Amino acid sequence: MNEEQFKQNYKKAVDHMKTNEQMKKRVVQSLNTQHQGPKRQRKPLYIAASVVIAASIGLAAPSVWQQFNGPAAPTPQVAAVNPGASVDPIVIPKMELPSSQGKGAMADMMQLVVYGGNVYTQSPTLLEGVNALNLRGEKLGTTTGGINELSGQDKYTEFASNIGEADIYAVNGYDKDFRIMSYTEIDGQVYAQLFDKNNGITIGTGADLIGKLHLEGNVASAQWETFDSWNNGKQQLQPLAADEALDSFISSLNAAKPIATSPELEENLYGKEDRKIIYLTLKDKTQVPLVLFGEGLVRYGNVPAFLEVEKGAFQSFWNSLGE
Repeated sequence: MNEEQFKQNYKKAVDHMKTNEQMKKRVVQSLNTQHQGPKRQRKPLYIAASVVIAASIGLAAPSVWQQFNGPAAPTPQVAAVNPGASVDPIVIPKMELPSSQGKGAMADMMQLVVYGGNVYTQSPTLLEGVNALNLRGEKLGTTTGGINELSGQDKYTEFASNIGEADIYAVNGYDKDFRIMSYTEIDGQVYAQLFDKNNGITIGTGADLIGKLHLEGNVASAQWETFDSWNNGKQQLQPLAADEALDSFISSLNAAKPIATSPELEENLYGKEDRKIIYLTLKDKTQVPLVLFGEGLVRYGNVPAFLEVEKGAFQSFWNSLGE
């Protein structure tokens, strides 16, 4: 291969897919505002009444970086979550497409693919290219590029994306209504990326979200990392036994109560450093990261909801991770 061919192939690879070296580099933004109407017993709580793709100034939810790193300075505490209180299911409406005027686009967009009339965004779950072939299901189509922060509604057609041109496949073992995959081979090198649809769903318990990841009975190995290690790029990953204790925590996570995001809650959580990150590598070679907060909450990616695990189960698992 001559130098010119190498440059062309390299450029094509970059245009087709961005790799998953560090979650710090995976800046994912979505709007989520909380409906503030009167609350009644078991009435669904609608959050993100208008979730749009391009984030506007002052309304963007924390990116993945912010979810780990938090605000620059501590903020006043908010009322603690009451584990004994009745919790309404959370409804995350279907992600709306931008207006035809394309107004308000003031921030970098999340990586996204339009499929089946729905918006799938870059998954927090990692998948190495060498393991992607075994998960590649039926081909669904091929993306087109061209979507950017100022794209109007007419640009969001089937298989529109902002990842360039890539083949889109179903993912073996997962419902394509939840997860799809881009897959591209260039000179024998595989570039793969998972995309999840975490909008247009109702979360009554943790199982409505975590259950889609197929964690129970599927963890092959696990690691965890302190906030200090992650925040300072130390990569001091520590082994976490894939044993009954972890299985018990996952069961508790499935039974967890959903807590809607709010600016006050996020300011409280991200203004502290009592966070731990666990990385669960499943038998299918996908790696699921979960952020644990000392208050007893867990979050998957940028889904606009926290999961409140039963206090005893959470504290037991938290303590087992050490300092």
